[in-house]
Amino acid sequence: MPEFFSAPSPLASKPKLVVLGAGFSGLTFLKKLENRAYDVTLIASRNHFLFTPLLPSSTVGTVEFRSIIEPVRRALKGVRFYLSSARGLDAGQKVVRCETPGGQELFEIPYDLLVIAVGAKVNTFGIPGVVENALFLKTAEDARRIRRRTIECFEQASEPAVSPERRRQLLHFMVVGGGPTGVEFAAELHDFVMKEVKACYPSLIADVTITLVDAADHILSAFDKSLSDYTTRHFQREKIQVRTGIRTVKLEKDRAILNDGSEVSFGMVVWSTGLGPTIAVNNFNLPKDKSSRLLVDDLLKVQGQDSVYALGDCSCVIGKNYPATAQVAMQEGAYLGKALNDLARGKPVIPFRYRHHGMLAYVGEDAAIADLPEIKGKGRTTYFLWRSAYLTRLVSWKNKLLVIFDWLKTGLFGRDISRF
Repeated sequence: MPEFFSAPSPLASKPKLVVLGAGFSGLTFLKKLENRAYDVTLIASRNHFLFTPLLPSSTVGTVEFRSIIEPVRRALKGVRFYLSSARGLDAGQKVVRCETPGGQELFEIPYDLLVIAVGAKVNTFGIPGVVENALFLKTAEDARRIRRRTIECFEQASEPAVSPERRRQLLHFMVVGGGPTGVEFAAELHDFVMKEVKACYPSLIADVTITLVDAADHILSAFDKSLSDYTTRHFQREKIQVRTGIRTVKLEKDRAILNDGSEVSFGMVVWSTGLGPTIAVNNFNLPKDKSSRLLVDDLLKVQGQDSVYALGDCSCVIGKNYPATAQVAMQEGAYLGKALNDLARGKPVIPFRYRHHGMLAYVGEDAAIADLPEIKGKGRTTYFLWRSAYLTRLVSWKNKLLVIFDWLKTGLFGRDISRF
């Protein structure tokens, strides 16, 4: 049994509030919380907040990685922060067990109230070879790997000794998963090909193929069917292959084996097929649904617990089917921040109610789709709405200005194709 060291004790005069995770739900919660009422400790596996809706743009250099991250120590004042990961929970003793990066140190944090907002990881569904051979798109590190591998494929394909067959294999980019992340990445990659590759690797353009594979019968299943159909037609016009009703059953180093018996060679595959539980949630002995999400009531309390809350992608409100989106996570975070403020003042707490404001997605060639309560928008006009909406959601003025500068820079000078 590993030995855990106790972290320095928080101030005894205030309730000890421990927050796990600094994503949309955790950060929104802490920004809404009035710290005067609680002694707050934040534990997260990275020391920055990442604006994931623009992560696909960073894979090809439309925006830069640092433009969409904000250090949590700068974004949150009056919060104790530990760069660590939760690995265990004793709800009876009210203690969270944590480890530092690489598992070098183990320590315990006591709490009076615990907020679990650790998000989720990409779901591989146990398919052989996915972990070893696919690239994911959940973190800035993932986006950097994709960016590096993309340039690598074009540089290798341009070498004189490469055979035509090997060239076509290197220049086949496969995206598994037809949700917003997979669609937006395919769109950004297509923009990169039609602008940067056409200008810098003109001899390769004819051999480039982008294929989007999804197990459902249509892509963007959370959107209105008319918008899903528009996106499919738009992709087909832009020569992006869309294959629906197809599942990957095995992934090897440079080929995918599909459930219809066919094999597809590729230079790079990006896996974006839904969400699965993190190590922390797997280890916590708390009630979960069949997808291993923590079950919470309409006050966002974990079922059977009086002092443990869960937010965002790692949780599921009993009897509801909220989408796993930043919008839901932010509303839950804002709600719980206000609820704990009211609790500290002795005020009654009302149940959480989600308000759906719609969804947006970029589909390439300066076109976007908008599935809003009153409007089903598509095309170039919607593209400006997509950019404006994302811009307003960025955490800081620094991020907003950097992203605007990145967009202007890309429009004027193109995307950087350096490999580093």
